[in-house]
Amino acid sequence: MRVDKFLQLSRLVKRRSAANALCGRGNVLLNNHPTKAGKTVNIGDRITIISARLPTEEAQELTYEILEVPTGNVSKARATTLYRLIE
Repeated sequence: MRVDKFLQLSRLVKRRSAANALCGRGNVLLNNHPTKAGKTVNIGDRITIISARLPTEEAQELTYEILEVPTGNVSKARATTLYRLIE
């Protein structure tokens, strides 16, 4: 599954286009390397999302470990079981 699709299905990012934009800006790391939106994710991979709402704000980094790669749509309740927060 693509990084942008996983971020959207897991509800870490609200829309796939927003996930795609984050990847394009280099704000998404897959296993500590900048990644493109089309890169494939696997169980055990670590995704880091770097976010700052304004350029003057300090960037916040959240790292998640992928526990499950879903097939098809995911319910809101099940979305939080796809990953675990590491830091």
